[in-house]
Amino acid sequence: YPAGQTCCGQPAWNSGYRREAAAAARHFIEVFEGAEVIVCPSGSCVHMVRHHYPELFEDDPAMAAKARAVAANTFEFTQYLVDVLGVTDTESRFSGSVTYHDSCHLSRGLGIAMQPRTLLGNVRGLKLIEMRDSDTCCGFGGTFSVNYPEISTAMVDEKIENILATGADGVVGCDISCLMNIEGRLTRRGEKVKVLHIAEILAGLRGGDQ
Repeated sequence: YPAGQTCCGQPAWNSGYRREAAAAARHFIEVFEGAEVIVCPSGSCVHMVRHHYPELFEDDPAMAAKARAVAANTFEFTQYLVDVLGVTDTESRFSGSVTYHDSCHLSRGLGIAMQPRTLLGNVRGLKLIEMRDSDTCCGFGGTFSVNYPEISTAMVDEKIENILATGADGVVGCDISCLMNIEGRLTRRGEKVKVLHIAEILAGLRGGDQ
């Protein structure tokens, strides 16, 4: 676990600050370029590294080569477990029902949708209830929620209504930014639904049996 790691630079990139995004990306590459495998619990960060790092350094062949190498070794958490290691059952236990939120960069950007469901489907004691429009954006979108708060709130409220309609005890996702947005709105509305990253389920944390 490299202690010197920082943000991947996606907020700067999304806001149009290419120079600042490149500085963050350069640091990320310097920290991780010696790693054989880089596993990240965030689809949006993985999407940034894979799809935009090489583009950031298109005028610097040496850095572009390093960016491509790091990108090739970077995997989202559930993707690495299922597609690379071939692990579909972590022998985890969880008491209760959950629904699953497909985050935008994970599902549409990286094409990862069945991997987390496969892992959740093999958790003992867990009942997975699919929500309506599970792949609809939660309204966070990084700076989108800051620049367009009314639209963002309407989007997350729609997401929450779909979550509540399932009757599930909790909602699970693979991107902490989405989960923070959903949990914040649930809290403000006084709802009692648990919000969990899939790693917490697989590790038997926060409501599951060890």
